[in-house]
Amino acid sequence: MKTSQIAHCIAVVFFTLILASCVKDELDNPTDPDSQEEPDTPRPVEELGITELEIPSGFEFKTERSVELTINDNSSNVKYDVYAYQITSTSGQISYVNEDDEEVTGTDYIVDNLNHLIFSGAPSGGKIEHTFVVPDYYDQLYIRRKEGFAYSSEIVNITSDQVDYTYSPSSAKNASSAKAMVEDYLYCVNGSAELFQVDPLSGDYTFISTMPMGSYTAAIDQQNKVLYSIGRSNPNPLMKYDIVNDTWTTVTNLRIGGPRLDYNTQDGLLYFSTRDKLYSIDPTNGSILSQWDINGLDRTQGGDLAFAADGTLFVCTFSGLYRLELNVEGDYDSTRISGEDLPFNPTSMTFDSNNELWLANNGSNSNLIVMDTQTGGWEYRYGPSSNSGISFDRTINDLTTFRVFNEEAVDPDTDGDGITDSNDDFPEDAEKAFEQFTPSKYGWGTVAFEDLWPFLGDYDFNDTTINYRFVAVLNSDNMAVQLDIYFEVSSDGAGFVNAFGIELESIAPSLIESVTGTVLTESYINVASNGVEQNQDRAVIILFDNHETMLGIPSKVEVKFTTPITTNQLGLAPFNPFLIVDRNRENEIHLPNRFRTSLGSNNPSAEGVNRDEDGNYQTESGLPWAINIVHNFKPPKENVPVNQAYNFFNEWATSGGTVFQDWYKDSSGYRNESVLQD
Repeated sequence: MKTSQIAHCIAVVFFTLILASCVKDELDNPTDPDSQEEPDTPRPVEELGITELEIPSGFEFKTERSVELTINDNSSNVKYDVYAYQITSTSGQISYVNEDDEEVTGTDYIVDNLNHLIFSGAPSGGKIEHTFVVPDYYDQLYIRRKEGFAYSSEIVNITSDQVDYTYSPSSAKNASSAKAMVEDYLYCVNGSAELFQVDPLSGDYTFISTMPMGSYTAAIDQQNKVLYSIGRSNPNPLMKYDIVNDTWTTVTNLRIGGPRLDYNTQDGLLYFSTRDKLYSIDPTNGSILSQWDINGLDRTQGGDLAFAADGTLFVCTFSGLYRLELNVEGDYDSTRISGEDLPFNPTSMTFDSNNELWLANNGSNSNLIVMDTQTGGWEYRYGPSSNSGISFDRTINDLTTFRVFNEEAVDPDTDGDGITDSNDDFPEDAEKAFEQFTPSKYGWGTVAFEDLWPFLGDYDFNDTTINYRFVAVLNSDNMAVQLDIYFEVSSDGAGFVNAFGIELESIAPSLIESVTGTVLTESYINVASNGVEQNQDRAVIILFDNHETMLGIPSKVEVKFTTPITTNQLGLAPFNPFLIVDRNRENEIHLPNRFRTSLGSNNPSAEGVNRDEDGNYQTESGLPWAINIVHNFKPPKENVPVNQAYNFFNEWATSGGTVFQDWYKDSSGYRNESVLQD
């Protein structure tokens, strides 16, 4: 809502009316966004104007909840990753090459489970304690534990905003006090872009990573601890996953797809096969080095390939398992091993360290079987057709094996902070080890303001809108040493020049060592030598003082503390955010029921109808001037109230936040895209 001062003296009434129709509301004459005749009969909630809503007493328009988590674990060299979790997926239409090597158009399911990382940490004194925020509609956490290169996980319910988790090793892993020299883990990929691990001893599975693209192929270079996978769709990228550092890169676009892939330790090359062709690929650059024909396959669709420990190459297709041998012409002849009684069409296989061959099918709930490569005999191990009682409830499109050798020292502690490099987000900095994210590692939150406080605005919440991500950098004791604030002004609907700041309500200014990255150009914000605002009882950081110059510019402010502080003392992001309106330092706008800073005032200088006489930043009917949304919020266009742009805002607000808790998302039917900003 752009706001400008209309000239006090205009000679001609005609021109006065024209001007009045072109400018935005004045402080002393704001527009009522819902002015209309009183209806004769009650209207449904969804049809009410925003000022007609009956807001429950005490509702503060929060979209988030705070969660207190305690993890009890006395083990050493372990790391925990904690995610907000819900059982949902999105879908769309996509063209791709299926495991029959056919070009098809179908539904692409995208699982979003691992995109909501909240924090990582290691037990200090046998315990991790954190408080953080999650969107209201989340009611579970996904807790992933990493010990060495072995993962385990558990989905836990959030009960009364608390989670108390105690690690207890599975009975399968503790059947013997002596650890095996080699521990195997089956790494699985699927077309929904999930990479997950299955423990062959227990059947436990754990999400590891979301892939850049869904895939039907996986192969591990054991020596370099790298997994390779080819994207299922054009341009079929050769993707490389660093198992130690949990990172993905794309080597090149192969532009050929198919179902079979393995890594040959004898020559350091990838071997890729589709139908009756076999290729060798340089994993460093994706170059195709050689091509062979495969003779004698009864069916050429589907399947996988795998190298045994002695270098023998095996291929399976929908007609069974074959052993391959080079002939005098330089191509491969196949010898069928399995009989006619395979329980399913195999789409993936891998050898474990005991030279057992594991195979899986690509059903929506895949089965795992083990096959004897001499006789072709097989048995179910896991899945709905087994007697194990263990199912994965997901598709396995390819398998590969990662081996952990207990005798090798593979994980040093370079910086000497007590956290080994594979668990340390900052392996070369002894002062830093982990990170805590708000709202998540890959997500953005938004603070949106109406800037006519304490007078009524138009409730388009686009006057000044700031997207944010807060990252607390933690040391090895899970204490905060630094706060990184990533932000971007996403909407400038104001006629004023506004500033934005945050107050760390439990932090004294003296606990701040330095603040860097702020943009202060208007000469009315006074900062101390350490970068915090002067004359404040608590640490206040003004990120910028002219929102117009920050529009669409990704920015970062870095706050360092003089001594490590607990995350409890740091508080919950976005802390106490506020807007300073029109270069008037006293004129602060906060979230409902939040305190103004030492420099704020409850006595606005402009005249008008004060809609916030009690100073709680809500109107007499309960409407706010600021709202925090733990999601990337798309503001409405000018003069479009938020409840006209978002179809379920009214139901959410009048229920006190108990229904349509995700009203701001882009789910089907939630938004009126035509009235949202581009």
